[in-house]
Amino acid sequence: MRLRTLVTMRWVAVAGQAAALGVVYAGLGYDLPILPALLLVAASAGVNLHASITRAGNTWLGDRAAAAYVAYDLVQLALLLGVTGGLANPFSLLILAPVTVSASVLSRASTVAISLLAVAAASVLAVWHVPLPWPGGLDLPAVYMFGIWSALVLSVLFMAGYVFAIAAEEQRMSDALAATQMALAREQRLSALGGLAAAAAHELGSPLGTIAVVARELHAELPADSPLRDDADLLLQESARCKDILAQLARKPESGENTGPYNCLPLSALAEAAASPFAQDAKDVTVTTERAPEDGSVEPTVPRQPEILHGVGTLVQNATRFAREHITVKCTWSATRVAILIQDDGPGFSADILPFLGEPYISSRDREQAGRDEGGHMGLGVFIARTLLARTGAGVAFRNRPAGGAEVAVTWQRGSLECAAPEYGDKKELAA
Repeated sequence: MRLRTLVTMRWVAVAGQAAALGVVYAGLGYDLPILPALLLVAASAGVNLHASITRAGNTWLGDRAAAAYVAYDLVQLALLLGVTGGLANPFSLLILAPVTVSASVLSRASTVAISLLAVAAASVLAVWHVPLPWPGGLDLPAVYMFGIWSALVLSVLFMAGYVFAIAAEEQRMSDALAATQMALAREQRLSALGGLAAAAAHELGSPLGTIAVVARELHAELPADSPLRDDADLLLQESARCKDILAQLARKPESGENTGPYNCLPLSALAEAAASPFAQDAKDVTVTTERAPEDGSVEPTVPRQPEILHGVGTLVQNATRFAREHITVKCTWSATRVAILIQDDGPGFSADILPFLGEPYISSRDREQAGRDEGGHMGLGVFIARTLLARTGAGVAFRNRPAGGAEVAVTWQRGSLECAAPEYGDKKELAA
């Protein structure tokens, strides 16, 4: 809760209390214990002045600090009512105000504490208070005072529960709206990146073709025993790979593309297909399988979707950038869950970056670690991978392993991912 809001509310209360005391004491001529009452009002004004001087008005108070301010207002009001008639004072209904404020913005625990404090204050005021000097005297029956106390207590409980429930529902709706807006923004950014990728594929086609022609000519002119022969071979291979990547970017998926029997394969085979392009001589990429020990489920057969291949492959590629020697792609499954875990033996994720992984335009690892900022890496790869995997129903979690290194867990509900195993008519069809 913002400090300025509480300070403003208290200034309104101070003005109202001072005006009420002035009207009753000076206007109506009631012989109130005016000095103690004015001291209580002055105490609230002093608290406001102290808060305004020591803290900025736009300071956001935590739950405990805001609850302490609201509790003080309740206690100050109860003491003021205590010297001005107790529950017989018509303004005793204002005991509900701090409870309503607490239920609107504070936690359940704070609201319960404020409500119990309000009930305790009403109970004490019903027994102990300085009577108001009514003309001719005012002796209210005990049963009437009990009725006022009961009404206040029931109102406190009802207001606390009702307002808290309404505030919680509004917060849930606000959270849902924020989540929807975030998902829409992600889709819009991904769509923009898709258009950028198509434009890049078109623009890079011509220079890549020129590079491939020059690479082939160099390869043909170099003698077999030339020390540059291996470099020329590598240049040809990488240019061919770039050509394949651009072709995939430009290719439009056909309807039913992933519905054939040969587009379903075991989970470990899918992980192998996604990880194999990023295996390096200096770093070992290993694919392992691990079934949940509590059930006897067989390895799931999953669709060969481009979103999964590209998403898992990008995460493996990111792991190879920071791993020291080993990257493990672990496929796990149970009767209800399927997961691919990408683990590396690198320095792990930075604690400052970890909560923001998966968002665009941030580094997937702390840029200051080992000076790793090659190529102006902005985290778009991880963002795209997470968005593509989310389209398949996957959840992606980033964490550091207790033994060291990073781990990315891609998890699906088995029923939503698994496809039926292919059925073959006979050996001739299988051979064909």
